[in-house]
Amino acid sequence: MPIYNAPLADMRFILNDVFNAEQFWQSNEKLAHVDAATAEAILEEMAKFAQNVTLPINRTGDEEGAHYENGKVSTPTGFKEAFRQYAEGGWIGLGADEEWGGQGMPKMLTVLADEMLFATNPSFMLYPLLSVGAGMALNSYASQEQKETYLPKIYSGEWSGTMCLTEPHAGTDLGIIKTKAERNTDGSYNITGTKIFITGGDHDLAENIIHLVLAKTPDAPAGSRGISLFIVPKFLVNTDGSLGERNAVAPGSIEHKMGIKASATCVMNFDGAKGFLVGQENHGLAAMFVMMNYERLSMGIQGLGASEFAYQNAAQYATDRIQGRSASGVKSPNKAADSILVHGDVRRMLLNARANNEASRAFAVYVGQQLDITKFSTDPEAIAKANNRVALLTPIAKAYLTDTAFNAVIDAQMCFGGHGYIREWGMEQCVRDLRIAQIYEGTNGVQSQDLIGRKTIKCNGEFIAEYIAEIRDFANDLDTDLNFIKDATLDVATEVDMITQYIIEQANENSEFSNAAAVDYLHAVGLLSFTYMYARIAKAAKAKSGEFYQNKLALAHYFIQRILPDLTARIAKIKAGSDVIMNFSEDYFTNQA
Repeated sequence: MPIYNAPLADMRFILNDVFNAEQFWQSNEKLAHVDAATAEAILEEMAKFAQNVTLPINRTGDEEGAHYENGKVSTPTGFKEAFRQYAEGGWIGLGADEEWGGQGMPKMLTVLADEMLFATNPSFMLYPLLSVGAGMALNSYASQEQKETYLPKIYSGEWSGTMCLTEPHAGTDLGIIKTKAERNTDGSYNITGTKIFITGGDHDLAENIIHLVLAKTPDAPAGSRGISLFIVPKFLVNTDGSLGERNAVAPGSIEHKMGIKASATCVMNFDGAKGFLVGQENHGLAAMFVMMNYERLSMGIQGLGASEFAYQNAAQYATDRIQGRSASGVKSPNKAADSILVHGDVRRMLLNARANNEASRAFAVYVGQQLDITKFSTDPEAIAKANNRVALLTPIAKAYLTDTAFNAVIDAQMCFGGHGYIREWGMEQCVRDLRIAQIYEGTNGVQSQDLIGRKTIKCNGEFIAEYIAEIRDFANDLDTDLNFIKDATLDVATEVDMITQYIIEQANENSEFSNAAAVDYLHAVGLLSFTYMYARIAKAAKAKSGEFYQNKLALAHYFIQRILPDLTARIAKIKAGSDVIMNFSEDYFTNQA
């Protein structure tokens, strides 16, 4: 059976030493109830839950899958009990406002708790994840009455939530959705249409499911400006809060997928279902983006969790597996062969995974801190700056963390050789489950276009310039005994600054340029971000003594020497331009003559 040991020591290091989280929390009266001891207790309890409850049902859940029969969806054996324990433990509302039954914990902390669930059972994690996202959208845009009706039940786990955007003909281009919303005399709406790829669209974990649905009223403006958001409960809610009659919404089927098979991905049919407007008509997309941006960061955490799980299992296998002898001489003379850890290529794969894991974890906490500033700060200037940072880094968190994680998971599988392809070791499921993280919530290609277009070119590089200025300020303050990371960080900042200006200039002359450069630019900014994280890690580790901290410095050296050089290739590909891509005719791609 696959193993998992929550990386609590590294999590403590990131929170306490790298980001000095307790001081950050205690300096804000809205977070003063959180200290290092509280955070550690929460992480330790989540580690127990992940290792003892969700990990054991990960493989069985994959084998059994979610089932659709007679218009109903059932989850695999063990999921209902695990969900009940999760809800009773208060985990769904860990980061939610106390007003609605949540615990008011900062995002810096909840990203680490989420990592452990994603590492041990991504299919399970998706059910409460969508509830949390729905709760955030409602908390931001719903009326007081709607909040009082839905939020306490969602955070208690009695009810769950979904996000209903995609239609068979409309994925990324939400402006062309066809789902209709017709107003009734009582102020409600009749919602009619079909949504696909709806995570947790139906299941047996909660007594009610609250669908957040994008639809258009008959006189709505064309395109995305005409989208409204509606609450469509599976069961209508009576005025006293009890459940009423079944609404005209039901799953038509569930998808048969490559991975996350225990997660019910439904086709949802709305046949004149009663819905309730959230906010104003034609302003629904802004509310839904609150939820989507939360989910996008969560997909990055899904990548980190999978990569940590894969690394741990691959490292343990490489330690135990004997095969061949070391090139520098026999290391285990009492055995028939040496551990495969003596081979440089095996170490390369494991170190790549671990280096990206530790940078990803630091980066997730960093983005979490920016989100905490936007939510809890009372300083308008700090909030504005953090909002810019979140806007810039959300596509990085989603796309770069899942791209590097997928590469790491493939490398981890490779460490097993043929056994990595065999079901019982858990690696093939890990690969299958993670692949979706690069696709849903906006493919990584779309995230790259968002970064280069809306977040860079559109604002003339303002967001990235602010970020680079922060990175330079930090690097310039490093002591000379950290020159290896100081110089690398300043060099990368200069390279990314220069290529950003180049992109803005080229995009003004060639409309095709930015799309062709987008993925490579996202990876360039991702490498800048990871270098910045290693600068922070190295500074914190240098101030401590002991093997644990020396290993942090050694891994920072590894990142600089073995992973960061990819930046040179990324920049070269950006400078190659778009003509070499766009000069092929459309016929070329289907003409095999």
